[in-house]
Amino acid sequence: MHDVTAFILAGGKSSRMGTEKAFLEFEGHLLIDHMIAIAKAVAEQMRIVGPKQKFSAFGQIATDIYADRGPLGGIHAALEISRTEFNLMLAIDTPFVEPKFLQYLLKQAQHSEALVTVPKVGGGYQPLCACYRKEFEAVADKALAAGHNKIDALFTPEITRVIDEAEFAKLGYSTAIFQNLNTKEDVEQAKGSGAI
Repeated sequence: MHDVTAFILAGGKSSRMGTEKAFLEFEGHLLIDHMIAIAKAVAEQMRIVGPKQKFSAFGQIATDIYADRGPLGGIHAALEISRTEFNLMLAIDTPFVEPKFLQYLLKQAQHSEALVTVPKVGGGYQPLCACYRKEFEAVADKALAAGHNKIDALFTPEITRVIDEAEFAKLGYSTAIFQNLNTKEDVEQAKGSGAI
């Protein structure tokens, strides 16, 4: 898709996993390579948000301007270097997300005036499977400068297009596409369920 950059947020501490998530093996590939393939399936441009020394071999890097501020810091870093209007954020540890759903998400974003297009299922937003317009950078910057790290608080009705539970269900996807791998148990469970 033109005018879209996909960003893979890989800067987390992986503390619950105990090892770098990006380099876990997933379906015979490194998790990072799997996520890059998903990103490239829906966007012409792809970048990684994370430390240069770990990820420069995998593509162009965005590094946090506000260090250690969680996902909002990563989204801000991505938007800061982005040269496209639409910016898809993907977490490194969500390997079940489907390119077809991402294409739908991007289409909704492009047909909306909203600064962010985000799924909300199971009572919670999925900010790391969402599309942000470049202008959201100013919203993120203001929050971070004020010491606020919470993303959900920024999803005010006037700037947000929500893909709600009913719309999501109509598309025929399972909420399992948002499942993330936080622990070694999560990985084993995914393998046991046949998801991996």
